[in-house]
Amino acid sequence: MSTGPSTSAGTSSPTLELREVTKSFGAVTALAAGTLVVEPGSIHALVGENGAGKSTLVKVVAGVHRRDGGTFRFQGEDVDFGSTADSKAAGIAVIYQEPTLFPDLSVTENLFMGRQPLGRGRRIDQKAMREEARALFARLGVAIDPARPARGLSIADQQIIEIAKAISLDAALLVMDEPTAALSGVEVERLFTVARSLRDEGRALVFISHRFDEVFSLCDTVTVMRDGAYVATQPIATTTVDEVVAQMVGREVGELFPKTSAPVGDVVLEVEGLTRAGVFTDVSFSVRAGEIVGLAGLVGAGRSEIARAVFGVDAYDRGSVRVGGSDLPAGSPRAAISAGVAFVPEDRRQQGLVTEGTVARNVAGVIRRGLSRGGILTSRAENAAAGPWAARLEVKTNALDMRAATMSGGNQQKVVIAKWLATEPRLLFIDEPTRGIDVGTKAEVHRLLSQLAGDGLAIVMISSELPEVLGMADRVLVVCEGRITAEIDRDDATPEVIMRAATRSEAATGVTGVPA
Repeated sequence: MSTGPSTSAGTSSPTLELREVTKSFGAVTALAAGTLVVEPGSIHALVGENGAGKSTLVKVVAGVHRRDGGTFRFQGEDVDFGSTADSKAAGIAVIYQEPTLFPDLSVTENLFMGRQPLGRGRRIDQKAMREEARALFARLGVAIDPARPARGLSIADQQIIEIAKAISLDAALLVMDEPTAALSGVEVERLFTVARSLRDEGRALVFISHRFDEVFSLCDTVTVMRDGAYVATQPIATTTVDEVVAQMVGREVGELFPKTSAPVGDVVLEVEGLTRAGVFTDVSFSVRAGEIVGLAGLVGAGRSEIARAVFGVDAYDRGSVRVGGSDLPAGSPRAAISAGVAFVPEDRRQQGLVTEGTVARNVAGVIRRGLSRGGILTSRAENAAAGPWAARLEVKTNALDMRAATMSGGNQQKVVIAKWLATEPRLLFIDEPTRGIDVGTKAEVHRLLSQLAGDGLAIVMISSELPEVLGMADRVLVVCEGRITAEIDRDDATPEVIMRAATRSEAATGVTGVPA
């Protein structure tokens, strides 16, 4: 078996060198032969489907796991980190896909947790911390109050804080695991500018992403993993997306957006004049059975907030919501569920899953009242209810009693979708349906949405990925600064038209609903 890329004679040592690294958890082999060689002054992409071993490899680098075998060298020295503190002390910073902030601490306290500067009397120097936090955010070009608590921050802002934390460590190696999953286009480009500047300083960066446009725009080299093993390393300039995808999945991938036409039925959802002060204003739209309506726009435009208000998670000041011709009470998710509304949230780990719960318990979570007998809910009843939905969504688990926390991001997303489909809804809100999942699973989720629409389900899909919106939506509603600025039919939807409406840079043509 190949041990992977070689280092040219006469060049400096790689910043990071992993060869044939193995790691098992009991009978489960997470890494069979993980190889990654990263040179200083480069941005190196690490790609592969969920379950390919990328996260385990990163956790070995971060000191979360100790490898069972193989070679691990950092800056030319053999290393074996016993903790994350050892990894950080060596000069490695890791930004994980899911933010790990302490919600009740301030932004500044989160940035400097465990390494607070001390002043007189060995007291924490709060002023010095705040000043450095402001300088970090200024470098990133973002306006975040260092004194505010982390609770309530958007995922995008939480991710920015994680990036600032990593940069503040002045690390020789920066590993970014899906750092752009919840960022807008402007925020992504800002991050890329910082990443390129760090590369130009001679630092090494590892960039993990399922977004190939980002990989090919930012990175110099790409390493592909599959089934816990190294597949190939090649310069970005000498490969293509199709080649990388074929290496990732070991097969040719079919159409990523398998959208099929479906008969459009009666109006299921009617929203009129929905307003919440400072968040969204005068929002009106409708959705019919068999229709996929895309909510597009920049992060922070108000798309998710509109969906949460319709579902009853958040309150609104004015307006009305009707489902199936009947008024839906405001602020009552239970009433929405009873009316046949389902809601797959953006943040699956925090809002969609009980991560320590089993697959069966999660899938049966919303319908558990109907499963209990005499006030008692048995595992057998949960398994019976969850089994068919887990099978339909092809949740790749060994058993329904597997904990959600141990699953890949793609399988977690399938579990959340299965949970809501188990309620047999007539209307589905799905927020960022494929955030942070691999290309193969994306195609499966898209195929499922198309099938559900064909079965007569009305779907509202919120997505920050324009190709996803263009590939799956029958109509696109563009949200800008809390207002719907355009309604675009599928045949008229292009990236340029959507972005003009999303930024109000100029009047969009060929669309309706754009204010004069």
